[in-house]
Amino acid sequence: MSGGAAGVPKPLPSSGPKSLKEMPHPLATSSSEEMGPALTPSPDLLLPRSIADKDLSLPNGTPVDTSSPASSSSLLNRLQLDDDLDGETRDLFVTVDDPKKHVCTMETYITYRVTTKTTRAEFDLPEYSVRRRYQDFDWLRNKLEESQPTHLIPPLPEKFVVKGVVDRFSEEFVETRRKALDKFLKRITDHPVLSFNEHFNVFLTAKDLNAYKKQGMALLSKVGESVKYVTGGYKLRSRPLEFAAIGEYLDTFSLKLGTIDRIAQRIIKEQLEYLVELREYGPVYSTWGGMEVELSEPLEGISACIGNCCTALEELSEDMTEDFLPVLREYILYSESMKNVLKKRDQVQAEYEAKLEAVALKKEDRPKVPTDVEKCQDRVECFNADLKADMERWQNNKRQDFRQLLMGMADKNIQYYEKCLTAWESIIPLLQDKPETK
Repeated sequence: MSGGAAGVPKPLPSSGPKSLKEMPHPLATSSSEEMGPALTPSPDLLLPRSIADKDLSLPNGTPVDTSSPASSSSLLNRLQLDDDLDGETRDLFVTVDDPKKHVCTMETYITYRVTTKTTRAEFDLPEYSVRRRYQDFDWLRNKLEESQPTHLIPPLPEKFVVKGVVDRFSEEFVETRRKALDKFLKRITDHPVLSFNEHFNVFLTAKDLNAYKKQGMALLSKVGESVKYVTGGYKLRSRPLEFAAIGEYLDTFSLKLGTIDRIAQRIIKEQLEYLVELREYGPVYSTWGGMEVELSEPLEGISACIGNCCTALEELSEDMTEDFLPVLREYILYSESMKNVLKKRDQVQAEYEAKLEAVALKKEDRPKVPTDVEKCQDRVECFNADLKADMERWQNNKRQDFRQLLMGMADKNIQYYEKCLTAWESIIPLLQDKPETK
């Protein structure tokens, strides 16, 4: 994986530099005077009464609650020690394991075993086992974005690595990617909508995925097509405050993580450089002890102590590389995915405002609202409801993930210093004066 720092977006110019403590929670409710309704067109774009009085609902007929769900937590990403895991009984389990290297004439690649166990009626069998390569996971994600444009799609680990710097076939890299792909599928599995997507079903069950890939190249889902045709011809007047707060928070959040990622990489680099020095430093005491008979025992003890510290530092650096950095990069990519959904939502609202304005300009006492305007309104409300639900789910996952990450980091550092302390304490008796024998 390449570092996520290079693509870190800058904070919004209008907001100025803000800390996470100063950011309002994007899902917190505010007074009606401050926030206004979920959609706030200009006064000249007020809805005709036939639309304004209508109860909003999604295309499937589900009523929409346009109010933002209240939340007492702030965007400080507080690390609460309580779990928010829901008590739902899971009926779908997916794991990624057993990576294998394939060497062909034209290319070399890695495949992973994807195992599925389920009791859902949508599956013909209770268990499946298929092999997938990275580009298959990429195909799945693209299909989910096409067919579920109103939802936040979990990110994949970055595909490209710098040749000569990272060996993409090394055991460490393959294992790090396997963990990331496993987490990607588990995110989808836990989602109440994405887990029922037909493309996800095909990905988990089809023995020959290439046949489905070729079949779907010329087809676009109806929902995805309805969003894709929206071009830059529509300009959004203003983003509703609650979604503007989400966008502002995501910019600040990704900026903070990008900074932590860059510094963490520098720390790891310096640790590895220090490790090289330590490995040269310890043996010097051992060779010196061969020349000093009276000091040989304490000098050998110092050499062994430094060797133990080397091992502890190597383990600490590996933990940061394999466990700490991947989580940072996943959430940097997660922020970008959420921003993309926000942009799609803005496009649909801009289209809605433009069509509503066209209706308002007609010289009629009671203009009949075209069906396409109502459909556009439904799409906006669908985006609002799905985006807010996914944002709340993302915040819950983020709190749990970072709590585990930071607790793990603290535990690894404690272990490192305890090992170093034990190593140095072990040589104290060797350095103390011994009574001379008569």
